[in-house]
Parts: sequence; structure tokens; C-alpha cells
Amino acid sequence: MKNTPLVLSIIALAGVVALCIAQLVPQSDKKAETPAEEGVEAVAQKGSIVYFSLDRVLSEYDMANELRSAVESKVQGIQQEVNRRGNKLQKEGNDLQEKMSKGLITRSSAEVQAQKLQQQQVDFQNYAAKKEQEIAEEQSVMMNQIGDAIKKYIDKMNETWEYALILTTQGDVLPAPVVAGDPALDITDTVITGLNEEYVKTKAKENK
Repeated sequence: MKNTPLVLSIIALAGVVALCIAQLVPQSDKKAETPAEEGVEAVAQKGSIVYFSLDRVLSEYDMANELRSAVESKVQGIQQEVNRRGNKLQKEGNDLQEKMSKGLITRSSAEVQAQKLQQQQVDFQNYAAKKEQEIAEEQSVMMNQIGDAIKKYIDKMNETWEYALILTTQGDVLPAPVVAGDPALDITDTVITGLNEEYVKTKAKENK
């Protein structure tokens, strides 16, 4: 849309939640494999400092994918409506300019229509800004829901795992805060499996 300011930026849905989960638990003197709970096998010993890839969890967590898909649909609908209104306003402006250039309307009539278009332009800008805020809120709520679900699951499962500290790591080129670590301390697969199993159970309860 040319010559029509549009203040609307869509935040990337594959955005990353900054989530650091820490829970201190007294270490056990006996170094044995952490017992599995509800079919989810822990891969490190009790008292260990472990980590998981938040990027992978956000990518492979079924709840995150479903919420993301729902928000994407809403964003697409909002964007289409913003574009429709913007295009309509642009067309009206072009029509007025063409009439003026061809001398098809009087100067006074052109001034009235121009003032009307100017007000419509202001209204459109306000509308676009409102929709931008609406999109940001949708995305914020989505990420908060995902983060809350992950935190609750980690807290619940660590009652069984009894790890001293659970870290999240992000990034592919140089992951942070865990740049490198013993693969045995990477509980990403376990977390993803557990989260998805928990989500299936939650959906089953909601559908009853």
C-alpha cells in the first residue's frame, strides 16, 4: 500500500520465551538413577545440575504448536482486515487525485473530500495501531501460557527427579547459558516427552 502509513509489525511467532527454572533440593548420598514417573524416564542422577534446550521444547511441544497455529490464524485475519481498509483508503485518495487532475470536481468540493480523507487517514492509523497492540497481546498471552505450562511440569516432575538445578539453553551457533555440557545431563528429550504426555492427559480431561 503506497503513501499510507501503516504502523503494524507482526512479532515472530517462533519467538523464544526467556525461562530459567531453578529448584534446590537436598542431594541424596546414594547415587542411583532417578525413578521414572508416569512413564517419563529421567536421564541424570539425583542432585545433578541438568539442562534442556528451550528452542527444541518450543518447537516440539504440542501445546506450543497448537497455540501458535491459533494465534497465526488470528494474526492473518487481522492483517487481512488492516490491508483491506488501507487499500480502500488508498483507492479513494487516488480517485480524488484523478478527479482533481482532470478538473472533474470544483476546488471547494475537492477540499471537502480531502479533509474527509485526512480524517479517515487518522482513523485508519489509530485502527492499525490498535490492531498492532491486539496482536502483541495475543502473542504475549500465548507465550505466557506456554511458559507457565513448562514451569508447572518441571516443578512437578522434579519432585521425582530431585535435580539440584535445572537450566535452559538457547541458540544453535553458541547456546547460552550452557555452551557445552555432558550429554547425559541434557534432559531435553525427557522434558518434551513428558510435556506432550501431560498435554494429552489435559486435553482428554477437558473433552470429557
